[in-house]
Amino acid sequence: MQKIPRPATTKNPPEQFHGDVWLDPIAAPQEGDQRMVVALVRFAPAARTAWHSHARGQTLHVVSGVALVGTRDGVVVEARPGETVYCPPGEEHWHGASPDDFMEHLAMLENADDPAATTTWLEHVTDEEYARAPWLDV
Repeated sequence: MQKIPRPATTKNPPEQFHGDVWLDPIAAPQEGDQRMVVALVRFAPAARTAWHSHARGQTLHVVSGVALVGTRDGVVVEARPGETVYCPPGEEHWHGASPDDFMEHLAMLENADDPAATTTWLEHVTDEEYARAPWLDV
């Protein structure tokens, strides 16, 4: 057994995120045979990730606020606290907060054999793509 010291909160880079997003690592591989990555991610209102995919998929569990998760086919789903969204391996997606509230989710994924290939970051989500969120039509 190993108690892992709590790492500092980091602000995510603007190349991969639009708006202010902070990350608190919960589990990160400490040795070669460990693969699980878990983080609490906090999004400021309207903040979102860039388009990206994960080699082994990603599970998002909403802790607070309203999360939006969009896919390349134009679908944007809304998830509230206690709800979970699974993004399959290789699926290009984005996730972020509604325009009026902070949102927190647990991001869970498994490192690929080559940790550098775990997440593939792509271009930023446009305002038009973000505006496809179902509640923005109201």
